[in-house]
Amino acid sequence: MTPSDISCPLPDGSGLSDAQGGETEVSCTHMVRPEKVREVELLTEKLSQAESVVFVDFRGLNVAQAQDLRNQFREVGVEYRVVKNTLLGFAAEAAGLHGLDGILEGPTAIAISYDDVTAPAAEVKKFSQKAGVLEIKGGILEGSFIGAQEVRRLADLPSREELLAQVARCFAAPMVRFASVAQAPMRDLAYVVSEIQAQQAG
Repeated sequence: MTPSDISCPLPDGSGLSDAQGGETEVSCTHMVRPEKVREVELLTEKLSQAESVVFVDFRGLNVAQAQDLRNQFREVGVEYRVVKNTLLGFAAEAAGLHGLDGILEGPTAIAISYDDVTAPAAEVKKFSQKAGVLEIKGGILEGSFIGAQEVRRLADLPSREELLAQVARCFAAPMVRFASVAQAPMRDLAYVVSEIQAQQAG
């Protein structure tokens, strides 16, 4: 993203009028601070590379709780940062992510993992139960937007490593078949485990 990618209205909230009486888009290159452009570029990179992201409303979180939350995330390799909704919207669009419009309201923070898809959701749920704050807005799982309800379901899943271990224990099949399953998306792994366990129970 470059400053020229951002347009803005005039101070009174309107655009410039063209000869036909309509409004033209006003470039605000001179009004966009370089640090905001860098932040959008950074967020775009993070959203593109993340295995999973959870968006939360952090209202009610005091300073001490915020530090505890950051420490909890750090221990499991999850990145946490407060973001501006406008910049997050630009970054999501640049990363090719859709469906975020409904969450770009109120205070927003993001929890990001680049290798463990369940960690952000699980840690948000754990902290929320302990502190009584953090409202889940939604998330991103392996490049696709998911709603708050699916984030909560994700929080209850084992980690990818735990799921693969369960598959390995359950799978009475050639290793080449297991290797193909090991590359499956997280939601597919969970389905495979549940299907195998159901078949064994039957």
